[in-house]
Parts: sequence; C-alpha cells; structure tokens
Amino acid sequence: MSDFLLEPDVIFLNHGSFGACPALVFDKYQHWHRQLERQPVRFLQRELPGLLADARRQLADYLGARSTEVTFVANPTFAANTIARCLPLASGDEVLISDQEYGACRFAFQFAAQQKGFRIVEQSIPLPVETDEAIVEAFWQGVTKNTKLIFISHITSTTALTLPVAKICQRAREAGILTMIDGAHAPGQIDMNLEEIGADFYTATCHKWMCAPKGSGMFYVREDRQHLIDPLVVGWGWGPEKTFHRENDFISNHEWLGTYDPAAYLTVPTAIDWHKTYFTQEVRQRSCDLARMAVDLSAQIDGIERVHPDAFFRQMGLIDITAHQVEDHVQLKTHLYDAYKIEVPVIRWKDRTLIRVSSHAYTTEQHIHTFVQALKETFST
Repeated sequence: MSDFLLEPDVIFLNHGSFGACPALVFDKYQHWHRQLERQPVRFLQRELPGLLADARRQLADYLGARSTEVTFVANPTFAANTIARCLPLASGDEVLISDQEYGACRFAFQFAAQQKGFRIVEQSIPLPVETDEAIVEAFWQGVTKNTKLIFISHITSTTALTLPVAKICQRAREAGILTMIDGAHAPGQIDMNLEEIGADFYTATCHKWMCAPKGSGMFYVREDRQHLIDPLVVGWGWGPEKTFHRENDFISNHEWLGTYDPAAYLTVPTAIDWHKTYFTQEVRQRSCDLARMAVDLSAQIDGIERVHPDAFFRQMGLIDITAHQVEDHVQLKTHLYDAYKIEVPVIRWKDRTLIRVSSHAYTTEQHIHTFVQALKETFST
C-alpha cells in the first residue's frame, strides 16, 4: 500500500473504475507539470513533439504495435466517438455490439446512429460462459450481411469477462467486417500484442491497470485503416501547416488538438517502467489469486453465486447477489463504504445485481476477508 497514494484506512477494491497511481509515477506526473510551467513556449512548441514521440514509441512497444499506429487520447470514450462519427456508416448498415458493453462507448454509437441512420444490433452473450468457442458462436449470431463494424470489449467493465477478441477479429476479417475493441481494462492486467489481436481499431486506458495518471488513454488504428479516421477535433495538426508529424496524417491529426496539458501522456513510460520493475508476474498472479479468493469465499455465503470460471477473469472478480433482492444497489454500495470503509462497485445489470471486486498490488488477504465478513454481516440481517 505504501507505494500508492490511496488512503490507508480504505479497503480499495475498485481499481477497475479509475485505477490508482503509485507515488513514484505520480511524482513524474508532477515533474512534467513543472517542466511545462517553467517555460511554456519552449516546452509546448520545441520540446513536446519529441517527448510525445518517445512516449508513444514506448507505449507502442509495450502493446505490440508500431508507433505510427498509436496515438494518445484522453480515454476510450473519445476514441469511440471518433470511430462512431467518422466511419462511413449509413442507413441500412449495422454495428454489432455485445450486451455487456460500457455505457459511455455504447452511447457514442447510439448518438451517431441517430444522426446517420445506421442500426445498432446488441447480441447477448449468455452467462455463465464455458469456452471461447461458445462465446464466439453466441456473439456471431448477431452478424448479418449488413454488419459493417463489430465493437466489443476485451475485458468487459460491467461483468469483468475476458472475451476472445483475437478469434472474433480473425473471423470478422475473413467476413470483411471492421473491428473496434474497447480494451479499457486490458493493458496492465493481461499481456497483449495488438498485432496478434488483429483489430482494425483498439482503444484503452493507461490510467486503469497500467497505473498511469488519469486522462491518459491510447487509440490504435492499423495503418491500412487510417484513411478512414478523420480527427474528431480539427486543430493545428491538420492541413498544410501541420504542427507535428507531417509524414503521418493520423498522428498529426490526433496529437495536436489545441493547447492542453500533456503531463499524463508523458508519464505513461514511467508507469510502464513501474510495471516492469514492481508489478512482476509473481505480483500479478498474487493479485489474480486474491480476486479469485474473493469470489470463492463469497460464493460460500447463502444467496451469493460466482459468475465466471477462473479462466475468464483476472484481477476483477464478479459475484452475483441477486438472490438477496437488493432494492437499492447504490444504497448497498454506500453501506459497505460507510460501515466497513470498503470501496467496491455494486452493479445493476439487466435483472441481476452484481459486485465486482478488483485486486492489485496493494490488496491484502485481510482486505478480502474483511470484505467477505462484511457481506456475511450485511446479508444476515
């Protein structure tokens, strides 16, 4: 816990919402703030292009992509809006999503659908799942001759389910369908290689499981698809007087949108170094084991069930408390915090009530036991 800035009296089991930043990483974040303010003109005009290029290169290396295919964005919601607004989708076209997609990104496509007239098809992936093949087959039932884009999560936010995105992307490519993957929860939680995944578009946060500062996200577009993506915001990066990267329209269009604070982006390499040094495979496995421990122990309580087999989740475990007929899930979340200082999301999804437990390097066995005891006491009354 001492490596992080989290309040020591809070049992923080909600890394999945906004992440948490190690002190070492946050110190570097403040360093970049100071560098900017010491000489803003020099920093923004003369130093920033090279600094961003280096940060982007390190991020691309970490994710298994080329640096010309990755640009920084504030968050996946921004990237989802870019795709939804820019792709030539029209009346008669369909965008296929699962029934477990993140609300803000789903809203981006719903808004664009109202403007352009294309249709969103939401395909159910029944829970619990048993195999990757079963997931692909269930999802593929939503594909029609009108499907132009598949938009699906790598690890779902609401249900903490790891989806076989590489298999879905491969099948989509064979069918001539574009793919965009919402990887908000993937980098830092699982090892990944964007080239091997094979998506046309991929977006993720760096501030969640990579533990970079808030407001650092990435947007990957394969080089042969970049001509499809116009900038959502037009600034100095566009046109004949490009400020940055005149040799690459995709980077130039998306990297300089006007004056902004680049400190979160520039801190991403430090977060990557922190992961390589401190969040070793041993520590990551321990975090996964604690999430599974939370699920296993909770499922021993009457009226609580596990949702996924161990193979389908990593550092976010999910339990189903629907049988307890919780009338107000927000009130339950507040109760767990006020009574036990446990920060954990209680989620209403379809007709089910779920609790998603996140574990990271700062999580201890005692945290998990306190959480389980809190559930026992709460549901015994």
